Amino acid sequence: MKNQWLSFIFIVLAVSCQQAETSIDYTDWSHYGGPEDASRYSALSQITKENVQNLSVAWTYQTGDATERSQIQCQPIVKNGLLYGSTPSLNIFALNAATGEEIWRFDPFEILGGENSWAGTNRGVSYWEDGEDRRILFGAGNWLMAVNADTGAPISDFGDGGKVDLRKGLDTEREDFLIVANAPGVVYKDLLIIGMRLSEGLDAAPGHIRAYDIRSGERKWIFHTIPLEGEDGFETWDPKYISQIGGANNWAGMTLDQTHGIVFVPTGSATYDFYGGYRHGDNLYSNSLLALNAETGERIWHFQAVHHDVWDRDFPANPNLIRIQKDGKWIDAVAQISKQGYTYVFDRQTGDPIWPITETTVPQSTLPGEKTSPTQPIPSLPEPFMNMVFEERDMLNLKPEWTADIQSQLENALLGDTWLPPNADQPIVLFPGMDGGGEWGGAAFDPETQIFYVNANQIPWIIGMTPNSKFENVGQSIYTNYCGNCHGLDRKGNPPAIPSLIGLEEKYTFDSLDYLLQKGRGAMPAFDYISKEELLVLMDFLLGNPPADNDKKELESEKSALYPRYYMDGYKKLTTKEGLYGSNPPWGLLTAIDMNTGLKKWQIPLGEIDSLSAMGFEATGTENYGGPVVTAGGLVFIAATKDEKIRAFDKETGEKLWEAKLPASGHATPAMYEMNGKQYLVIACGGGKGTKSGDSYVAFALPH
Repeated sequence: MKNQWLSFIFIVLAVSCQQAETSIDYTDWSHYGGPEDASRYSALSQITKENVQNLSVAWTYQTGDATERSQIQCQPIVKNGLLYGSTPSLNIFALNAATGEEIWRFDPFEILGGENSWAGTNRGVSYWEDGEDRRILFGAGNWLMAVNADTGAPISDFGDGGKVDLRKGLDTEREDFLIVANAPGVVYKDLLIIGMRLSEGLDAAPGHIRAYDIRSGERKWIFHTIPLEGEDGFETWDPKYISQIGGANNWAGMTLDQTHGIVFVPTGSATYDFYGGYRHGDNLYSNSLLALNAETGERIWHFQAVHHDVWDRDFPANPNLIRIQKDGKWIDAVAQISKQGYTYVFDRQTGDPIWPITETTVPQSTLPGEKTSPTQPIPSLPEPFMNMVFEERDMLNLKPEWTADIQSQLENALLGDTWLPPNADQPIVLFPGMDGGGEWGGAAFDPETQIFYVNANQIPWIIGMTPNSKFENVGQSIYTNYCGNCHGLDRKGNPPAIPSLIGLEEKYTFDSLDYLLQKGRGAMPAFDYISKEELLVLMDFLLGNPPADNDKKELESEKSALYPRYYMDGYKKLTTKEGLYGSNPPWGLLTAIDMNTGLKKWQIPLGEIDSLSAMGFEATGTENYGGPVVTAGGLVFIAATKDEKIRAFDKETGEKLWEAKLPASGHATPAMYEMNGKQYLVIACGGGKGTKSGDSYVAFALPH
């Protein structure tokens, strides 16, 4: 009995010490990812496993500006009683967090101009204050903007009349890039540190990380993710072409360790995504987790998860700052999920892996001019949060005709290894696919139990490659460079999410197509950054006009404009004619991992397809975008799925305890906060991703 009491006292002291070493307010939801550690954890416990079934709609805010194929990917933040978020057309708003009443709304195009101009998506905003000076900072296309947090009025002395052009200040000669500030930056003292989304072709900007003075908009530091000559990492590129390569950008957001002054920045792949013949080498600092000095931008450490990426395996979400116990010691760690289904965990200050990561031999490319890495780093733990291999036995077998459909599509395909490189002669099955694995919604971490919650897509994709030399004219090559990834080389698209471009001449005149390409629409970016000459040739090709005499020759790879020698045939999920995914379900997963041991605690399907359920099939899971929230009340909340529902699960067992129908799919991460003694759960219901678009934010709470 004495020993039992001593053990109990030791545990209490250990937990007390753990709590004493963290000053994070877990009732706060004023950062991207909730609390400042991006844990997506709430210490609020009014909503429990026992009463969660009593949740009902407390208020709904309709933005009124949804369009065909629009989305809301925003996770709102809450500060000083106001909830801040964005609309499908990128208006920024403040609501009374208790009632949903609109306090103010700001349309950035009042300053930017450009009727119905395309500015991409917005996943959240950043908050900063100094005394009475309170600001909301956010991205709208290539613009970083600042408004008064109390009134929504633009901060006129921030940058140029309230805006900073992110195309400038990249230490490059060009400034005509496609840039979208889709993820909010992080605030460190008076600095906003921010990344950006870029083109995925060889026209892309370099994805350098920058910090701006929040008061003035002045750039204070820059970290070159594609190193300049003389900088560390330059030797991992082909020096002949490095100045023309873009990407290696942070589009997923970042996380700040305020205590240690470290900003953790996950980066994506370098361009061109699927052919790296112009970038021989490992290509630092693409596909890396960077630990930078938040004050100066200097590199402290880095880890590269994919050497010389040819699979589009960007790091997809901002990392979680976690505190775990290993070998009897508490460790301040950072955990980074990936599209490839792995979680990489490191000591925050040193970058030492918490569990061994082994360079493992992988298959090599046979594409002419390509040279892939002989090895890739595979973590021993934590356990992967999805299946890692798609083999013949994994083909969809719910009905014989569906199986036959998938088999016929894969007659000439290579499969069976997650690291199969794109091939000139045969398509490959990419599994996990280009949308994960993990995605931009991120993971949630419970600091009380050290359990990590992550959702995933478990869907195979097909990659085929076509040599540039097969294109009949310049217009086809330009189309492929700018449009082919999404709409496919055959222009058939991937309806309903990506429309077909066949027969475009029946819907558009030369002028109306020119307007569309200049302005963009829905998920399609504006192409106002490409040359007028290229634009004219592209429009002729799209409208079926015969090429001009000087366009009939083939493009050569050595021209001043760099074009890939091989193009990917288009983003294609492996599906049946009915649109069912080509692997056996579950297609969506939610997994709990004990981060003290690295072992899975439970794993369940996430989402449901009603038509399959009606046939008697068990819940299959669905494709999902947006992340989870875990609470002290014993619950994990998540929407994300295409079935237009939000759900609550028992965080200990994974048992579903509650679900509610939403007005449109909640492809976003919820927010959790307290107002006037009441706990609220809010989700953006913007739909998209092949589902109907929506314009609502819906708040749930317990009845009085």
